[in-house]
Amino acid sequence: MRSRRITASSHRSLPLHLAIDHTTRYRFAEPVAYALQRLRIMPKATQGQVVLDWHVEYEGVKEELSYEDQNCNRVTLVSVAPGTSEVVIRCHGTVQTEDRAGVMGPHSGNLPLWGFSSQTAYTRPGPKIRALVAAVRREERDLLGQLHALSAMILEHVAYEAGHTGVETTAEQAMEAGHGVCQDHAHIFLSGVRLLGVPARYVSGYLMMDDRVNQEATHAWAEAYVEGLGWVGFDVANGISPDARYIRVATGRDYRDAAPITGISFGGVEEELHVQLAVERQFTQQ
Repeated sequence: MRSRRITASSHRSLPLHLAIDHTTRYRFAEPVAYALQRLRIMPKATQGQVVLDWHVEYEGVKEELSYEDQNCNRVTLVSVAPGTSEVVIRCHGTVQTEDRAGVMGPHSGNLPLWGFSSQTAYTRPGPKIRALVAAVRREERDLLGQLHALSAMILEHVAYEAGHTGVETTAEQAMEAGHGVCQDHAHIFLSGVRLLGVPARYVSGYLMMDDRVNQEATHAWAEAYVEGLGWVGFDVANGISPDARYIRVATGRDYRDAAPITGISFGGVEEELHVQLAVERQFTQQ
């Protein structure tokens, strides 16, 4: 996942209507014998966010079933017919959002809070992340102060640059590389927060950027659970807490739980992947 950097915005505190048009197209080098794909592409109906309309269109796949997973993500399972060489998945719709200063409130879902306190293969800390957290502990005593300091230190040590990491890169590997994208920043933050003994989760979704409509990919950030506030968001890549420009789609313990598309295939190798994504504000008549 990638996104352009954004800045503090005058959109803050104003409810927004955001229009999203997201198309994923991938071609197989050879026709597949069979494949299943798990999609998490419908925005959540959650605090500060109302899905006004949402539509999904498919080419080359068949919808098998839809369900809500343990993280309250809407998941759709689709099958790829034998002999298919190209798949197109397009989703589009409108979501109303409001600025909650990153505070999402109480926990919900079937996975208990303690499930977000343990590390995963993506977030397991090594020497560099442990040293970063030790520095945060020395500088800040207040938990919120520690979380904001951790976010700032991550961006200071891991520059936002594409092309150095991939979807399988771990948090410690990104720290060692000193470069990464929003997925890497989120995983490092999760690793550090869990070292502090605090539950933390990964968020995938969309971000309306101030300088453009078309984007290269979806966005990712993280949330930590703070007693008295609930879940609080941190977009490390942009150095802010999420506001009304952010649309939450899926959450989980790491990228694997919240990825837009995951699955398995037999008899075909994915050769090309193309993403077209536009996020823009809709102005409504008062």
